Amino acid sequence: MTASSTPSTPPPRPNPDSVVDCALYEHGKRRPGLLPLDQAMHACRATSDSFVWIGLHEPTEDQLQTVASAFGLHPLAVEDALDAHQRPKLERYDDTLFLVLHTVVYVEHERLTATSEIVDTGEIMVFMGARFIVVVRHGPSPGLTGVRRALESRPELLAHGPAAVLHAIADTVVDQYLDVVTAVETDVDEAEGDTYRPHQSYDIRRIYQLKRELLQLRRAVVPLTGPMRELAGGRLPGVDKDIATYLRDVHDHLTQAAERITALTEVTDTALSLALTQTGVQQNNDMRRISAIAVPIGIVGVYGMNFDHMRELRWTYGYPLAIGGIIVICAVIYRAFRRNGWL
Repeated sequence: MTASSTPSTPPPRPNPDSVVDCALYEHGKRRPGLLPLDQAMHACRATSDSFVWIGLHEPTEDQLQTVASAFGLHPLAVEDALDAHQRPKLERYDDTLFLVLHTVVYVEHERLTATSEIVDTGEIMVFMGARFIVVVRHGPSPGLTGVRRALESRPELLAHGPAAVLHAIADTVVDQYLDVVTAVETDVDEAEGDTYRPHQSYDIRRIYQLKRELLQLRRAVVPLTGPMRELAGGRLPGVDKDIATYLRDVHDHLTQAAERITALTEVTDTALSLALTQTGVQQNNDMRRISAIAVPIGIVGVYGMNFDHMRELRWTYGYPLAIGGIIVICAVIYRAFRRNGWL
């Protein structure tokens, strides 16, 4: 068999299960049917006032490269979308915007423990151009399932193009931030309340775990304020004044979530400081109680050495005198410690 007749290995095909949806919208209304990825760009160029909305969930490299080739996405942005470990950011490549958002989900739990997982995060990468928007999701993002359906019921808003989709995604993600912050506030209040309860042993590792979860939440929310402020400014390509107005409202909600997270972090730091102080006070109290019985133990220890030359051992009143002395000393120490508030 010659080299020319050797069967070649077919290239790997994209996984169709990763395509959430791929549709063409004209004047805010969806054209029926699901578009193949390689035909999406040609379809949106065929008519005026139309754009393509592609949703991908954890796509393969070949699948994302197919979309990148069709829409001319920058290789660096495509690499970031595949890596899925990016900080929230906004980048501009010519007339294409690349936005990274983190999704946050509250993990239900009966009670906060030293190993409780409170928040779970995912990532959303958005490529937006004049005639297309590509949304790549990694990890949990349950709130986005109804975004497309909600927008399709409002064609007057969807007629603004890809920027309307970008706003809807950002608005949904930020609303989730507020919901998660509200749920986390309950855990913070519980942790703070426990530290103020007297005579209660408290596992300080619970507060450390809460601080770690708050740090994870902060890393997802706070870095997004800069990109949202830039989008709300209305000076980026594809973002008209009407959508910029909506984005300013999203930015206000995001700022509110960031401020609440900062406040929760401060409360947690205060609770941690109080718990550490209480631990130190408890240790001092324990040392005082130990000191209260040190003298009687010392007396008993001396008489337990069984020395030969101890005259009081042969004295008739030696034993009652030793017991009486121990009782008197214990009473004096107890009264002194009680007066000083050590017991």
